[in-house]
Amino acid sequence: MIVVADCREFMAGLYQNSVDSIVCDPPYELGFMGKRWDGSGISYDPEVWRLALRVLKPGGHLVAFGGTRTYHRLGCAVDDAGFEIRDSLLWLYGSGFPKSHDVSKAMDKSACAEREVVGPGKYLARKPRGTWGGTAYGSEPSHGNGPVDTAQATDLAKRWDGWGTALKPAHEPAVLARKPLIGTVAANVERYGTGGLNIDACRVATSENLNGGAYAKTDSGTRGASFTTNRAIGEYQQPTGRWPANVCHDGSDSVMSSLPTTTSNSRAAGEYANDRVVYNTADPRHQAAIKGSSGSVARFFYCAKANKGEREAGLDSLPSTKGRKNIHPTVKPLSLMRWLVRLVTPPGGLVLDPFCGSGSTGCAAVMEGMSFIGCDLDQHYVDIANARVKHWMTATK
Repeated sequence: MIVVADCREFMAGLYQNSVDSIVCDPPYELGFMGKRWDGSGISYDPEVWRLALRVLKPGGHLVAFGGTRTYHRLGCAVDDAGFEIRDSLLWLYGSGFPKSHDVSKAMDKSACAEREVVGPGKYLARKPRGTWGGTAYGSEPSHGNGPVDTAQATDLAKRWDGWGTALKPAHEPAVLARKPLIGTVAANVERYGTGGLNIDACRVATSENLNGGAYAKTDSGTRGASFTTNRAIGEYQQPTGRWPANVCHDGSDSVMSSLPTTTSNSRAAGEYANDRVVYNTADPRHQAAIKGSSGSVARFFYCAKANKGEREAGLDSLPSTKGRKNIHPTVKPLSLMRWLVRLVTPPGGLVLDPFCGSGSTGCAAVMEGMSFIGCDLDQHYVDIANARVKHWMTATK
């Protein structure tokens, strides 16, 4: 169920302790593309998150994305509402483009000095925008007003050439929070089904041996025996993948190259430094890192940015705007949202998204066999979200 509503009114109408998890992408409060909804301050309002806290079951988790410049205020509002901040998550991607102000050009503009055009801009070759001086840069007939390279006109501009005002965006943070438990973790999970994270369902697939000395049972030998004198300690248990980290990535070349594999000062799983390690011994002098356990992008969950086919699946009957049916500017990939929903929601649980947008959380929830409710202020976005959720609900049956 996705309806047009203010999230505060919508959550106020829900039963207390009725929702298993909340996974959402609230406004980043940057005034993005001049949208009024992205500058209302609602993400910073602790009262909004108190309403979310009320409807969550004890131990229920909240995942809320934030902007890199405003995430701290989101986190404070969630904390002030009464949530326990459990972690911060990062989604790394390589497709961001720096929105930087060229200081050198600003100097010339301030001096009213005209800069001489000397060629195509540094990034023109990456854009499908026609030709420059007979060299093809794409399939369109001309590059029109595309970026060009200009020479510095003043000494001050030459001095500040190469300076800008912003970095390339390459990650989005999310707060991972939990409603306080009633008693112990075990008691809370038994009563409400919430309080834990579904680690095994979110492990990162790998072909490596990850047991690291873990055992399934002790048919022969003893747990406290020296590994050098008794290697037969029972059947070793191979985990189904790497323990999920608080980082995800999109698999782009820039991300992969920034997280190179390193195996220095490492050992194979189950191998011990100096051959002296004894079970129940925590002396760090006898231990070394497992190979591939640090510096490898393979440790992190892979989820590419949403492509057009994914964004617009199920929207055939909706009108197009400038060639797009899903016009929401911040569509999250379904693989990422499915992983998050799976991580924080018990099987068959109820997921809430009070900032539904085009419905990626809802799609993820139904694809994972969960129930879903959500709301958004924009009727057009709600129409898009309902159509997408209906499509994926049918496609995954």
